[in-house]
Amino acid sequence: MTQGGAIRVAVLDDYQGVAAGLVDWGGLGPEVAVDFLSEPVPRAEAAARLAPYTVLCLMRERMPLDAELIAALPALRLVVFTGGRNPSVDTAALQARGITVCNTRNGEGGIATAELTVALMLACARHLPREFANMAGGRWQETLGEGLEGRTLGLVGLGRIGARVAAVGRALGMRVTAWSPNLTHARAEAGGADLVSREALFAESDVVSLHMVLAASTRGIVGQAEIARMRKGAILINTSRGPLIDEAALIAALRENRIRAGLDVFDREPLPADHPLRGLPNAVLTPHLGYVTGSTFRMFYEDTVEAIAAWRRDAPVRVVTA
Repeated sequence: MTQGGAIRVAVLDDYQGVAAGLVDWGGLGPEVAVDFLSEPVPRAEAAARLAPYTVLCLMRERMPLDAELIAALPALRLVVFTGGRNPSVDTAALQARGITVCNTRNGEGGIATAELTVALMLACARHLPREFANMAGGRWQETLGEGLEGRTLGLVGLGRIGARVAAVGRALGMRVTAWSPNLTHARAEAGGADLVSREALFAESDVVSLHMVLAASTRGIVGQAEIARMRKGAILINTSRGPLIDEAALIAALRENRIRAGLDVFDREPLPADHPLRGLPNAVLTPHLGYVTGSTFRMFYEDTVEAIAAWRRDAPVRVVTA
C-alpha cells in the first residue's frame, strides 16, 4: 500500500511474510497505509521506527510494548494484539494515554501447541533430528530410540493444553502424572492424570512437560533442584514459556548429558544464532511454533482487520481493559 495515508498501520513480526496475503487489508480503505514488518524491531530502534504509526498490530508476545515505549509513540491510537491475553503489553499505560486496545480470538493455538508437545516428545525419544540429518547426508541408522509405552509422563500444569497432552500420553500407553501449585486430586483425575508431589514428578518421570502460564510465581519454577531430580536420560519439554526454566541450569544439565530437552520457547526470542542451546546435540529446538498454523493466523488477521475497521467507526470490538 502507498505511504502517506491519514492512518498508518504497522503489522509487526510477520516472520513468515504471510500477513498481507491471508486477508484483505485493502478493505480498510485507500486512506489507510499498511506496512508489514517481517524482521523483529530491535528495542533500541523501536521508538524511532514505530513513532509514525497510528495503529500497531502485534503478533502474540513477540514485541513487548511497555510504558517507556508507549510514551515515545505520539501518533499511536490503537493497538491490536493476537490471542486473548498479552502480558507483554502494558494495557494500563495505553489506557492512560487514551489508546484503544483490542484482541483477537485464540484460534486453534491450544490444540496445535499440544500436538507440537507430543511431536517434540517423540522427536527426542527417537532421535529424529539426528536421523533426519543422517538420511540427508547419505548415512543410515546411528541411534537407539526409546518407546514410550509404559513410561511415565509428568505434566507441570494440567489446564486445557496439559489435559490434551495427557490424553495423547494415555493413548500411547504412558502413565500420566501431574502437579501444579493449586491442582487437586479431583481436577487431576478429571484431566486424566494422577496427582503427585512436585518432587515425585521430577524424580519419577521419563518425560516432563511444562504447561503453565508465566507469572512472577512461576518464573524459574524448574530450577537446578528440579532438573537434578530428573532421571538420567529423561526428557524435558517446554512449549509454554522459556523463563519457566532456569536456562543456565538447563544448559549445564544438557552439556553434562544428564537429560534431553525438546524446546519451542526461550528466554530470548528470536533465539540468537550463537546461543549455546543451538549447539547441543541432545536438545531438539523449534522456533516457537506451538500456535503457528495457517488457520490460526488467518483468524488472527481477520480479527485484526475487523478491529481496525470497527475502531475507525468508533465502535471498537473485543476491547481489552487493564
